[in-house]
Amino acid sequence: MKKYISRLLALVLVAAISLIGCSGSSTGQLTGNYPQDTLAVVDSLRTAILLPEDAPEKIEAQSQAREIINEFIARYRRDSSVTTLSSFTTMRTALDALAGHYSSYPNRPIPDKLKQRLAQEFKQVEMAVNRGA
Repeated sequence: MKKYISRLLALVLVAAISLIGCSGSSTGQLTGNYPQDTLAVVDSLRTAILLPEDAPEKIEAQSQAREIINEFIARYRRDSSVTTLSSFTTMRTALDALAGHYSSYPNRPIPDKLKQRLAQEFKQVEMAVNRGA
């Protein structure tokens, strides 16, 4: 009898862990609509980048930026209908650069050169999304 109860308990635990793992992203900021999500990520990242360094919400904005970058890449990197779009490749380049800065220099401000590059890439992404590319 103990043998069957322990097997049943193990099965229930495996099922529970599987359901929790398949429940989706933890932040839930993205909807699954690629154009809408892309523009939302661009807006969110612009806000995080443009905050003054002495702003009290700067650290929280950077943390949210990291989360949304990870969520965006995790959701769309394997979607073959999206990965061939110019908006996605440009967006991925921008996200990689920003994530790289946050990983390598978490306590340093974003250099002006990187800010200018990101602004240009975000503008290209917005134009490409608006024309469906």
